[in-house]
Amino acid sequence: MTDLPLAGFRQGEASRRPNLRAALGRLAPWALPVLLLVAWEVAARSGLVTARLMPAPTTVAASFWRVLTDGSLFYHTLASTERALIGLVIGGGVGFVLGVVNGLWRPAETALDSTLQMIRNIPHLALIPLVILWFGIGETAKIFLVVIGVFFPIYVNTFHGVRTIDPQLVEMARVYGLDRKALILRIILPGALPSMLVGLRYALGLMWLTLIVAETISATNGLGYMTMNAREFLQTDVVLLGIIVYALLGKVADMATRAIERRALTWHPAYQGGKGDTP
Repeated sequence: MTDLPLAGFRQGEASRRPNLRAALGRLAPWALPVLLLVAWEVAARSGLVTARLMPAPTTVAASFWRVLTDGSLFYHTLASTERALIGLVIGGGVGFVLGVVNGLWRPAETALDSTLQMIRNIPHLALIPLVILWFGIGETAKIFLVVIGVFFPIYVNTFHGVRTIDPQLVEMARVYGLDRKALILRIILPGALPSMLVGLRYALGLMWLTLIVAETISATNGLGYMTMNAREFLQTDVVLLGIIVYALLGKVADMATRAIERRALTWHPAYQGGKGDTP
């Protein structure tokens, strides 16, 4: 009888250990960023780094609160997000359609893929002078650069996903009497979806990268304009804030894509039981 309280205590300790390990596992990814922020703050406050060139995190946080309360951060973020989404819809839509068509139809691949692969190897940001000549310095030029930036990752991964469908699976679907439309909608596109979503994640990163540069082309709003304007007035804290906001937007976009993966690929063995969270 005297051993019962001790046994209960041991069971309680054993049940708390997995919870403790799980909590530490959730906190582990944040350990390095927190340490870097602390080191950054100490270095800026102690004079090891020049505050004008690398302001302390608390200074950047104060700038964040200032631009948040006056509404300018929301205004510029909304302008950048609008450009990014328009470019993503246009470039991603065209890349998806051409990836499916070229993946399914050999004559289309013969006619289009070689040309697209040559264009893909041209750095799209190197086209800025030509884009300005074509479209001027308005919104069209910025959106066009984003379209080119997101087009190729989605096209290449869609094409790859369609082409790597198991031929035996396609043959089995035909044996069961699926027509071409049903075969595409129920076998080929779902089977190519993991590769498509990889392309989408890659495209989202390029989307924000392209937008940073595109918004330096005589823009009057957007996060790129905000950071370039701050640079002219040596407001390094606002420049760093703009970079951080770009990083956060990219992270949010990546998290949204991973959520789509978990929801749309529940049938896929690699995405069951949280395995799809691993990069």
